[in-house]
Amino acid sequence: MILIIAEKPSLGRNIAAAIGSIMGNMNKRQGYFENQKYIVTWAFGHLFSLADIEYYSPSDKGRWSMDNIPCFPESFHFSLKSKNGVVDEGVSKQFALIKSLANREDVDTIVNAGDADREGEIIIRICVEKAISGGNKKLMRLWMPDQTPETISASLDSLKPESEYDNLANEGFARTYIDWLYGVNLTRYATLRTGTLLRVGRVIVPVVKAIYDRDMAIRNFVKDKYYVIASKEKTKDTEVELVSKTKFKKEEYSLAQQLGKKYNEAGAVVTDVKRKKDKIQAGKLYSLSKLQNYLGKKYKMPMEESLAILQKLYESGYITYPRTNSEYLATTEKDKIKKILSNVKSLGYPVEFKEAKTIFDDSKIESHSALTPTYKIPKKENLTEREMTVYKAVFRRFVAVFCAIECLAERTEIKIKVGDYEEFVLKGMVITQDGWTKYDDYSGKDKVLPPLEKGETVNIDFKPLEKETTPPKHYTIETLNNYLKNPFREEKNSSEKSDKDDSEDYKAIFEGLELGTEATRTGIINNAIISGYIQLKKDVYTILPGGEFLIESLVLMGIEMDKYKTSQLGQALKKVFRGEMKISDSVKLAETEIANVFGKGEQNNFGLFGDVCGVCPACGKNIKRGKFGYYCEGYKEGCKLSVPFRLCGRIISISELSELLEKGKTEKLSGFISKKGKPFDAVLKLTDGKVEFDFN
Repeated sequence: MILIIAEKPSLGRNIAAAIGSIMGNMNKRQGYFENQKYIVTWAFGHLFSLADIEYYSPSDKGRWSMDNIPCFPESFHFSLKSKNGVVDEGVSKQFALIKSLANREDVDTIVNAGDADREGEIIIRICVEKAISGGNKKLMRLWMPDQTPETISASLDSLKPESEYDNLANEGFARTYIDWLYGVNLTRYATLRTGTLLRVGRVIVPVVKAIYDRDMAIRNFVKDKYYVIASKEKTKDTEVELVSKTKFKKEEYSLAQQLGKKYNEAGAVVTDVKRKKDKIQAGKLYSLSKLQNYLGKKYKMPMEESLAILQKLYESGYITYPRTNSEYLATTEKDKIKKILSNVKSLGYPVEFKEAKTIFDDSKIESHSALTPTYKIPKKENLTEREMTVYKAVFRRFVAVFCAIECLAERTEIKIKVGDYEEFVLKGMVITQDGWTKYDDYSGKDKVLPPLEKGETVNIDFKPLEKETTPPKHYTIETLNNYLKNPFREEKNSSEKSDKDDSEDYKAIFEGLELGTEATRTGIINNAIISGYIQLKKDVYTILPGGEFLIESLVLMGIEMDKYKTSQLGQALKKVFRGEMKISDSVKLAETEIANVFGKGEQNNFGLFGDVCGVCPACGKNIKRGKFGYYCEGYKEGCKLSVPFRLCGRIISISELSELLEKGKTEKLSGFISKKGKPFDAVLKLTDGKVEFDFN
């Protein structure tokens, strides 16, 4: 007998239905299906999770204590998922069923049917490892790009040994261990030090920090005026607008006038005119993030909603596996695509098979191909309006990519030279045949240029034009996604560049430079929203006070979790995936970084929340460590003494606080930074309960 363990009940039912369509109905049992050859059961996603710190290092000082962190287990232990130490009855019951089925004497083969990704790989591996109590069971892997009956049947006929996916599993385990190390150690550490629950994770922090940094740049932005010279005069009854690239400061108005006068005296002549017919290519097939970008921008659809809908469409067999980072198809999928195209063509769409490198490229596929519809087309009544919106986006892009009618355009380029000073290039385009633009969104617009010819004189009147510098823009679903996919790429025109040359982006993905993955990014951003760190309104992300407190507290504690640190670990995980690094070596990198955080905490000692740090010289009450600084317990009786943790960019340690309380002032301290960014030294002194600088 062959036991198939699916990741979720829905997949288990789909597999059982596919087997039943070939071999006759599967017999439904309590928690599984069975016939003369196959048994199909399922997990509920994660049945197991890593044990908490107390499993490895119990503490008698309460659940969270500095006594048992940092915790670096010699080996990691998985236990059945529980809440407050109590295992869910359904989880326990389902695993007991899996265990009994796995150990049946007539079961000689166990098939891992987790989702086709690293998470699905280890979910079932853990279940099998925990379930098998002995015997020589053959372990196989069922890998499916979609959940249509045809694909399930074909995949069952081409099972591969589980060992072929060992590297994928190794990366999955390494990622799980590293995320646990960061999450439990630094969340407890930051929470104990600040008195506020701070969720500190390997990816959530750089996500929040990116939004924090952008919003701070916007908040602190100071507009500045400048001038350019511009002309907007009619030639042949058509307005010709020319704007110089030269910029002048707000106090250089007269210089702008002088240059404008020189331009006008020199005159303008058309030096070249090019007109050519061109073909406009459709956009590439969607990866998950590119589709989420589109849905967020056009329909203001949050990433969590779009992913949930895509998952449902996938489980219903309407689309391929959604958590893909590729916009390309594998060359081995050509026959499958031809069949889907035949079905799409029967619905009246003008499509044809194309052998293009922009569509089929094995070098740009890590585990999964681009999102496409399957041969199974949903009926309108089977989907909600939002579900149909998402499905149509995938379907329309597929039709556009394989559209048999070309999108044709006429492009015009006119070069105008002003004396020997500057050359202006005007570009225009007119669509002459709609082609694929009838089926998919097209962002371009017709732009008609004036009917100028080479050698003609252009009327000009250059004058100073006042402009203002503009602040950076808030992150949107699209721009944040683009940043997280490649945080080291220049943002300006990044989406336009990646449509033309995406080699840099795929290199970043395959090397592990991205922050998070297609499979995890949506959940991490949603956790940041739930935690009150960021908010999403329409499709714009902004920082919240909780997010500001998180980032500023981490800076105070010397916890550096920016894109550089996260990407270093991401690169290590990819090396594990390629078999170039052991799991233990990647885990060691994380442990070293975490140990460094605790070391910095000892150097920048400002205590734990609630610590008694001294005695108030004014009222004799205790000075305690609070959320934002040191405060006197006598504040209820009117004592106003308080000392912030941070003054002009410098941390005030407990030892410096003690000196201030006992002597009324400190020795000269260095490391302060003025508002203008200049370092300075000063003595701190107490005056009427307030801290002041003494420069004498």
